Amino acid sequence: MFLNENLKVFSGTSNPELAAAVCRYLDIPLGGAEIERFPDGEKVIRVEDDVRGTDCFVIQSTCKPVDEHVMELLIYLDCLRRASARRITAVIPYFGYARQDRKDEGRVPITAKLVANIITAAGANRVLAIDLHAQQLQGFFDIPVDHLTGELVLSKYFLSKRISNLTVMSPDVGNIKTAARFAAHMGGELAIVHKKRLSGSDVEAAEIIGEVEGRNILMCDDIIATAGTICSAARLIKERGGMDIYVGATHGVFAGSALKRLEEAPFKEVVVSDTIPPSDAAGQMGKIRVLSVASMLGEAIKRIHRNESVSSLFTSF
Repeated sequence: MFLNENLKVFSGTSNPELAAAVCRYLDIPLGGAEIERFPDGEKVIRVEDDVRGTDCFVIQSTCKPVDEHVMELLIYLDCLRRASARRITAVIPYFGYARQDRKDEGRVPITAKLVANIITAAGANRVLAIDLHAQQLQGFFDIPVDHLTGELVLSKYFLSKRISNLTVMSPDVGNIKTAARFAAHMGGELAIVHKKRLSGSDVEAAEIIGEVEGRNILMCDDIIATAGTICSAARLIKERGGMDIYVGATHGVFAGSALKRLEEAPFKEVVVSDTIPPSDAAGQMGKIRVLSVASMLGEAIKRIHRNESVSSLFTSF
């Protein structure tokens, strides 16, 4: 694959394995950079490659520890801008703070917009992201955003399993469109869970809209955070006569007691992507499978670099 020598891909510390896999797909070396801490804890980044006039991509998921990884991304962007890079793209496989996208009560911030603003101010010319939790988050950035979806990877995997008597289930009303696309792509029926929130971390599946008795179930979502919603839904599915239950989600955040809940819940398989590097505990769980988005990201980077269509990737990938 021929790529202009002016393409440079750099990696933050949040997900170096994914960045290395992207560079293998592109058949280019990972950009050289030294990331250190001063004795007082401040982070400093020194780019070792000459980036003057180059097209630079910085791969950094803003996952846990979120604030540290956000700050590291900002320093990286500023470093490349001051080194006279021609164009800088912030590649954010997982965008932290995405769920703080509105004022749902008084005297709270819209932190997703704040982070979008400071990424732009730090020097990013465009953003490449995967499943921003809500489509409207693209409008929070005042620069171009290329928005990919984990459906491209997840649906291909589940299609290969040839699951019979399939019902695709949305774990909440907000995810109906995603579930409908999965159902149309995989030839399954569609069902929806109606849930009620008991507290900030506890959710109860109250009712299922659709047929699950005697059916194999695929629940699809963009994020598994505390896993409260899907685990509660899985128990209700079993009570209603459901068969094997699969879960497909782009981002495996696995916060708090999520892994314990998943281990105890009646799932046959939980599939996530490597937008967030899996923890050792998650890797040891037999029911969790991690798929790589490296080739999808690499293809998008190649097309952006060549000024080609990224949207056509959804039909050709």
